[in-house]
Parts: sequence; C-alpha cells; structure tokens
Amino acid sequence: MLTVGIVANEPSGDVLGAALVRELKARVPDSRFVGVAGPQMQAAGCETLVPLERLSVMGLVEVLRHLRELLRIRRALVRHFLALRPDVFIGVDAPDFNLGLERRLRTAGIPTVHLVSPTVWAWRPGRVKGIRRAVDLMLSIFPFEEDFLRARGVPARYVGHPLADQIPMEVGAGEARQALGLPQDGEVIALLPGSRVSEVRALAATFLQTARWCGERRPGLRFAVPLVNATLRGIFEQTQAREAPDLPLTLVDGRSREVIAAADCVLTASGTATLETLLIGRPMVVGYRMSPITYHLVKGLNLVKVPHIAMANLLVGRALAPELIQSRCRADLLGPELLALLDDPQRVAAIRAEYQAVHRRLRRDAAARGAEAVLGLIAPSGSRPPGLGARSRLPPSAAEAPPT
Repeated sequence: MLTVGIVANEPSGDVLGAALVRELKARVPDSRFVGVAGPQMQAAGCETLVPLERLSVMGLVEVLRHLRELLRIRRALVRHFLALRPDVFIGVDAPDFNLGLERRLRTAGIPTVHLVSPTVWAWRPGRVKGIRRAVDLMLSIFPFEEDFLRARGVPARYVGHPLADQIPMEVGAGEARQALGLPQDGEVIALLPGSRVSEVRALAATFLQTARWCGERRPGLRFAVPLVNATLRGIFEQTQAREAPDLPLTLVDGRSREVIAAADCVLTASGTATLETLLIGRPMVVGYRMSPITYHLVKGLNLVKVPHIAMANLLVGRALAPELIQSRCRADLLGPELLALLDDPQRVAAIRAEYQAVHRRLRRDAAARGAEAVLGLIAPSGSRPPGLGARSRLPPSAAEAPPT
C-alpha cells in the first residue's frame, strides 16, 4: 500500500490537494491518504486528523494570536507522521506552517513534496534557504517559478494550475444563474470577501456597504455571495443585518465558481479568488484590508517585491483589476470601479481576452504531472513499487495519538 501524508491549511489548498489525491488514487488504487483535509480532499478519499479551519489563519499579527495552537498542532502532526512513516509527505501551500513540518520529516528520511511554491519571488526571498532544507521536490503552479527556484538550488517542476484544467475556457452565465436561482436577465455582482474568518471580519462590512452604494445608483442590481462554511456565513449574515438588511442578495454555501460565473463583475478579496475569477473570465475589482500592524510591518520592512497584490494582475503583468487596499478599501471608491466595469462592455471584452490568454498558458494537466512527479520521487528508477519507500529507511518510533 502506498501511504501518503498530506496537509492543506485552507479551502484553496483543499481544492488543489483534492485534484492531486484523485490522480494518485487513479494511478495507485491501493493507497491511503492521511493528514489535514477539507471537504474536497475528504471526498477524494483523504483522512483528516485536524479540522482544516483550525489552520486557516493569515497575516503576521493574526498568526501570532493563534501561534500557540498552530505550533501545538504541528508538533502533534510531526509525531504522528514519524510514527506512521508515510512513503511521501505532501504539504499543500501554507509555507509558514508546512515547511517546518516538512523539514522535520525530511530529516527523518521521509521524502517531502511541497505543492504551490511560496512567493519568494514576491516577498521574503530569504525563505529559499529554508525551502532547500525542507523539500525534495517543489511542484510550482506558475510558469515563471521553476527557473527561479532551480537557479537557487531548489528541485522544482512546473506542473501548471489544477484550476486552469478544471475550469472550461468558456464559462457562460445562464446555467450558473439557473442553478443558483438568479434571474437570467439583469445585472449581478458577486461579492467574495475571503475564505478565512479574519478576512470576512475585515471585509464583510465594506463589501456590503459597497453593494448598497451600487444598488442605490443602479436599481435592479443583484448580488451573490459564496461562503465556504457555516462559521463564515454566520459572520456575514450578522454583518448584513447591520449594514444592508434590505439588499437583494443571495447567500450561497460554497460553489464560488458558480457564483463568479453568474456575475457580470466581481468584488473580491485578494487571494486565490482572483485567479479563479480570471479563469472564469469575469472582470473584477480587488478590495483588501489587513490589520494595521501587519500592513505597516509589510510596508515598513519592504517585504513585498512585486507591483500588485492580486495574482490575476501578476499573471497578466498589469493592473487590469483595480486594487484598493487598506484606507482605500471603502465603498465610495470600490463602487465607482464596479459600475465603470458594468458600463464599459468594450473594456470587459478586452479584459476577458487577456484572461483567456493566461488561462491557456496555465492549462497543463497539472494533477497528472504532479502525480507523475510524486511517484517518480519515491520510485525514480521504477525498481521499487510504491509502498516500499520511506518506511524502510528508518524504524518507526512508538505510536503517537493523532492531533485532535
């Protein structure tokens, strides 16, 4: 049996991890996956030791508030995997959490793979040294990362982005609107305030105020909001009751792609949602706000080395999506940008054309390439079948209880 340890820390990682798990299972049906998984990875057959939500924390200050629990969970995972001795361990994104885990396991003789390169090309480039110590193979999802990492001594392979494979090149709005119960005619704006508690708490009020601002100027405008779990839905509903109780708004459990597809334009937090919106081909405005301390640390220490915060803009190479962050993330600035998109079909068509060009570049059958790379790492010559890997290198330690 092939045994794979795998840890994802947030919903976007859950999507990427699930694609890789499914592909590995297709190639090695007698395989076991165990670690930290969200609903999609669990549906693909992965056992989870810890609820994914407990690891979904972002921001320097925000992480500090949860640091003790995060470190305790990571120590428990190290003990568990050292006892289990999986044939390979895969960390999905979340480098600040997963690289430390990978380093401990690699030192103990367990091969390690990291899916989604840390953005060392964008900020904190000194992390490359830690990556070299932690991973046997980096699976990068963007084309410019492979050469960057290899030049700095990190074994890397560009596999493409699984979302680019999963999302069709043309996505119409009609089917999505029907599935969500939205009218076929009229304009719809999607609001995506993030997939973490800290993001929704920081952005829900502003996004709702923006929707109200737009609705007051555009009667008949509707809004739709995907929320990844009941906790985030509860936070958003409480905020809506305070900020915009009469807003014509449809709340959706998950199904972010359908919500984006149903929309004429999107107001989104920075993050994977900007890539998803690009791949679906919808114009967007990016609003983001982090804690003031985190923002001033990032700015003051000059930690960010790229001109844009949205991955969609980085991939295009220019700010097709307006970015309004911190003090500029407010309704009277976000609203006009959204209405400007609704009023300019030629601009929207040009945006979609550029987004489609990026989409084509990212379609590489990423899950298949990733699975090939993982299996090649643990049995490079084909002489050792999967399942006889790392566990034969060192004797297992005494069994440890999994983290709870």
